[in-house]
Amino acid sequence: MDELMLDGNAVGGLLLEVFAEDVTRAGSCCDACGATGQVGALRVHSNAPGVVFRCPRCDAVLLRLASDGKRVWLDLRGLRHLELPRAG
Repeated sequence: MDELMLDGNAVGGLLLEVFAEDVTRAGSCCDACGATGQVGALRVHSNAPGVVFRCPRCDAVLLRLASDGKRVWLDLRGLRHLELPRAG
């Protein structure tokens, strides 16, 4: 299964479409274990109907993202916070 795993940078373009800014450098905190790091360092599984981001320390699901081409669904329940820098 690890051969199918990527990091968050691999789906940077998809995140850019959703957030209209590069989120791979945003800070994140795992709600399960408290690990912090950049979204680009999260483990990503994209061989499902959507994209699943997992904590590199404890493997908890942090973020789920799915799209049907017209709408996007985000599930951020596994994150304590997502820290986005302000533009400007």
